[in-house]
Amino acid sequence: MPTILSVEEATPPYSIGQDRVMEFAEELFSESFKDIKRLLPVFMNAQIEKRYFAKDLEWFKSDHSFQEKNDAFIEAALRLGTEAIEKCLSSTNFLQEPVPFEDIDAIFTITSSGLATPSIEARIMNILPFSPHTKRIPIWGLGCAGGASGLSRAYEYCLAFPKANVLVLSIELCSLTFQRNDRSKSNLVGTSLFADGVACALVCGEESPYQKNRMREAVPRVLAANSTLMKDSLDVMGWDVKNEGLYVVFSRSIPSIVENWLGPNVTGFLHSQGIMVSDLTHFIAHPGGKKVLDAYINTLNLPPNMTDISLKILRNYGNMSSATILYVLKDFMLNAESGELGLAAALGPGFSSELLLLRWE
Repeated sequence: MPTILSVEEATPPYSIGQDRVMEFAEELFSESFKDIKRLLPVFMNAQIEKRYFAKDLEWFKSDHSFQEKNDAFIEAALRLGTEAIEKCLSSTNFLQEPVPFEDIDAIFTITSSGLATPSIEARIMNILPFSPHTKRIPIWGLGCAGGASGLSRAYEYCLAFPKANVLVLSIELCSLTFQRNDRSKSNLVGTSLFADGVACALVCGEESPYQKNRMREAVPRVLAANSTLMKDSLDVMGWDVKNEGLYVVFSRSIPSIVENWLGPNVTGFLHSQGIMVSDLTHFIAHPGGKKVLDAYINTLNLPPNMTDISLKILRNYGNMSSATILYVLKDFMLNAESGELGLAAALGPGFSSELLLLRWE
């Protein structure tokens, strides 16, 4: 089965504490919400201590056009995406020897926070010495589900081409979509949660010679993947595209959807693989927020400590949309042992879920 051999990230340059962001939001939103003091606890309840942004907080105090924000996205995405790929293919955490760029068969580039044509991986291929025949598969619009979905598509690619070596590059610069003049509660909640992050994973087919290049005793093999779309739920999560750029859509019903819809979806997928929730050693959850993690625990009857790593990533990085689950996965890959089972889960616009069943071998 295809194997995830390496995961590494590239951290944006500006680390900003949650208390500073809260002060910024109070100043910005005080004219729109007379009860702003009552609403500000959403920043502390998120249990985020710090986040990383592509720009310093001062940059967000001025208006920027859609073009300015998107130009900033392309510039930072190119720099950080290149760094993440280089780190992934030369990772001393996971690889005995660096994997040559020219041996990569395909690149899946995942994002929902900026636009680029030619896409980001084409621009990176003009910097790093990939083969000109490397296949490019840019995927846009999957939001927080995108990292897990990228792993699923890479898994399926490697099933079709067992000798393949595939990169999943997730680039999310959510801060650059910030709308100063959007005084909605969705924007306030988004301001309390979302951050910037870039990560890259290397997925290799069963017949890839680089299967022998692993550094760690056990690595996760992907056993199965599952994609599910919830009908008539387009208004749960996503963007409204307006003249000034992307406006966040973020429904307060997401935790209840997790409990009422995702639970049966997860158990049904596991049962189709002959597995029970109680068989899982690891739960590699995209931390959409503290309430979402709590909803996972409640609906799946998980021990609370099974979301500790997801909560740690949320606390130290915030919600980086599609990239977040790769940060979480890396942490698991540094510590998991042979024979252990894990479920990776992420939710995104659509409304949709992406699930992957993993076994460390």
